[in-house]
Order: sequence, then C-alpha cells, then structure tokens
Amino acid sequence: MRVGIGYDVHRLADNRPLIIGGVEIPFDKGLLGHSDADVLVHAIMDALLGALGKGDIGQHFPDSRVEYKGISSIELLSRVERIISADGYRVGNIDGIIIAQRPKMAPYLKEMEANIASTLKIDPSMVNIKATTTEGLGFVGTGQGIAAQAVVLLEAVS
Repeated sequence: MRVGIGYDVHRLADNRPLIIGGVEIPFDKGLLGHSDADVLVHAIMDALLGALGKGDIGQHFPDSRVEYKGISSIELLSRVERIISADGYRVGNIDGIIIAQRPKMAPYLKEMEANIASTLKIDPSMVNIKATTTEGLGFVGTGQGIAAQAVVLLEAVS
C-alpha cells in the first residue's frame, strides 16, 4: 500500500476554457497553463506519481515540450495510469478537493468523478471529489485562480 498527496494551482485568464476534472465548465475565464490546465487532474497525477516515488508531472510532462501544449490532462492521466499498472499497482481510492470562489462546482462533481474513474479504470465509488471556497480570502477568494488538492491510495496488484 502506498499513499500520495498532490497540490496544484493555476491562474484564471480570459479567452481560455475552464476544464476541471475533464469537464468543460461554462465560465467567463479559464485556467492558464501549458496544457488544458486542469488543476484537479494535475493534483491527482502528482499524488499518484508521488505515491509511486516517481517525481511529479513536471518531470514526466514538462511544459518545455511542445507535444504537451494544449494537451488534455485526462490524456496525461491515462499515461500515468499506464505507469501505475506497469509498476504493479492499482488505484485504491482518490479523495480530491477543488478550491474555487466561482463558479460553483457542485453541478459537475459527479461527472468529474466518472471521468477520473474511467480514465484510471476503477469504479466511480473509489473517487470522491469535493469543492470549497476560501470565503473571499486570498488569490482564490479574489478570483485570481483555482487550486486543488488530492490524496490517493495505491494497492499492489497480487
């Protein structure tokens, strides 16, 4: 059994789609990044790679490489799933939290869980995604960005 924790943050910017958990959310801004900047999936990938002792997403998918420009983070998560499987592990469960003042995430959480579970080839009941605000405090509270955290459990495949 191995445990990992992940954290990510991205700045909100004009003229970008807002994609979180593989779901495009209607909003007047999106997250700025080299890929689609899916802050939740990035936190989950970092947690998974950390649990394996394999560094972080910047080492595996550096923003200096043109092939990752605009790539779907769900596609990158699929690549991380292959690393997990090759190392003889499977995902036991994921607990993630999105930290955003706006927009409200509640209507999209189940779809996010389904996207992540499908990509990782696990039952949706093994993925729990929550959302919270910062009550107007800090860069999230003032609408400058969105953050996410995740904790994962990996189990050895017998």
